[in-house]
Amino acid sequence: MASCALLPAQTTSWRIDTNHSAAYFSVRHLMISTVRGEFSGVNGTVHWDPKHPAEGKVEATIDCRTLNTGTAKRDEQMKGPDFFDTKLYPTMKFVSKRVQPAGEGKLKVTGDLTINATTREVVLDIEGPSPPVKDAQGRQKIGLNAATRINRKDFGITWNEVLETGGFAVADEVSITIDVELIANPN
Repeated sequence: MASCALLPAQTTSWRIDTNHSAAYFSVRHLMISTVRGEFSGVNGTVHWDPKHPAEGKVEATIDCRTLNTGTAKRDEQMKGPDFFDTKLYPTMKFVSKRVQPAGEGKLKVTGDLTINATTREVVLDIEGPSPPVKDAQGRQKIGLNAATRINRKDFGITWNEVLETGGFAVADEVSITIDVELIANPN
């Protein structure tokens, strides 16, 4: 992978820069529009050796209490028992099980995603990591983008309303995109 060739030739431990990372979701509403939202509370670590990508490891959490769709009433409902139940389950978690090259500058990361105490295997399609850069403080940084789709019902998020015309208020399939900036941990 050309973009990875500039990384150090050894396993490096990175931490997610929460100030420059976020997770986004989109889901169809009323079968006519798309609702989008963001979680700003992304934390975690990545262990990466570009010469041995299969040895890569990812562990990340997302603070569900940081959910923001731009509509306070909808956010309140989604943080409640109908969706994320943040009083009982304040975070969702991803732990990788397998990392595979998937073409130039791309990876597939398979792992366990836990939402509301339900764990299912998902595959993240990764673009990156980017070549490393140094920020103004001299810290080594890389970035990547991850994407997947899940069925929310697989995670016990089943709330819905039946429409008088048939169909449902909220689609089952949810698209997820995660933009991550990573800071190299000191050796």
